[in-house]
Amino acid sequence: MLSKEEFIRISLEVNLFFQRIMKEHLFFIETALHPPANNHIAEAKTLKESFEDLLMEAVSYANGVISETAIGSHELVTPFTLRAEQLTSTLTGAGLDTQITIAEYQLVGAADFHSNRWLEDAVTDLNRRSYNLLELVIAFQKRIIAESAECKIFISLYPELLEHVTREAELYLDILRSLQQRRLPEKPLCAELNFWNNIMAEHAEFIDGFLDPTEKMLKEAAENFADRFDKLVKYCMRATERQIIRASMEAAQEIREFKRAATEGLLNCSIKSIIPPLLGDHVLREANHFLRLLQLLRR
Repeated sequence: MLSKEEFIRISLEVNLFFQRIMKEHLFFIETALHPPANNHIAEAKTLKESFEDLLMEAVSYANGVISETAIGSHELVTPFTLRAEQLTSTLTGAGLDTQITIAEYQLVGAADFHSNRWLEDAVTDLNRRSYNLLELVIAFQKRIIAESAECKIFISLYPELLEHVTREAELYLDILRSLQQRRLPEKPLCAELNFWNNIMAEHAEFIDGFLDPTEKMLKEAAENFADRFDKLVKYCMRATERQIIRASMEAAQEIREFKRAATEGLLNCSIKSIIPPLLGDHVLREANHFLRLLQLLRR
């Protein structure tokens, strides 16, 4: 059972990370759909803006409450996030609320804080509304997957990428469900690690697929990362806890550096690809999140 302080802090850190991830998924869907799917574009935009509202609310509660470790991990925002949002919004013509990012850059962490009933109730309600919105988002994304498979709509995203973002939404839903019961999800180590190692493998596959064919060195590096993380998934059941955590951490650190360099290259327009700059920053934050999770597991 989580204490009141743990419930508040963990809930806010989870929401700050995943609410931004969710709203960016919806942004990528919004900008990858085409004019005949105007109703779907409008729905993605509305859901994105709803998550932006929740994220701004989470930010307003978080100052002096969340941990310095969460802020320092750069899983919430990176030094590139604001520039990536501005450039991607300009390139696509779709809106992003950059005031949220500016507010997040100003967040201050705390080693400890004193909870109060008002904040506990506010965070409980934030979790509830995030959960309800997530259910709508998951249903929407599954509808996009189904209609794309039936050639009812065309979307410039891989079907596997749509499945990928839906699995992340379902993970977030599961975490919120547990938090509302004042506990954390209980999963075997391999289930926890395999989820994120598989996510990292798929990131590498998507990056490979979105790079221009002439970017041979980057494509080869992405292919190698995909293979490496796939092997970690298979290795988990044979390895000791210490071995698989160490191996996962080493791979995650290396792909983080690859993603960081790729994000800088996308922002500087020095990489030939069809990758929006914000997608580079997005997958970089997910690598940072995985690394913080691994550090917690190691301790």
